[in-house]
Amino acid sequence: MLDRIKWWFVYLVVIGGIAGNWYYGDPEKAYFIAPLWRALILVALAIGCVFLLLTTERGRNLWILLRDARSEIRRVIWPTRQETLQTTWIVLILIVIFALILWLLDSGLSFLVQIVIG
Repeated sequence: MLDRIKWWFVYLVVIGGIAGNWYYGDPEKAYFIAPLWRALILVALAIGCVFLLLTTERGRNLWILLRDARSEIRRVIWPTRQETLQTTWIVLILIVIFALILWLLDSGLSFLVQIVIG
């Protein structure tokens, strides 16, 4: 039940942040707030909402998932620069080869269509 209240509070804060940004963004009004201040307020609200959501059950599960994903990324053996460059060159060469094949096929079919049409 407490999690549901937290989620609704965050929904209201997000809606209020959007409405407040729109309301205080009109430079012709006396209550205009500069864009920098509005952005800082929205960032502060977003950070507060994230911390509040991390205290919910879903938030804790998300934090565990992100922590586990980070540890998995550290276990990955990333390719060296040389391997990356070699793979990139192979892909580029294959793209050129297939482009030439498609160009030849298109030219041949266009030639055949011109012969059939007259």
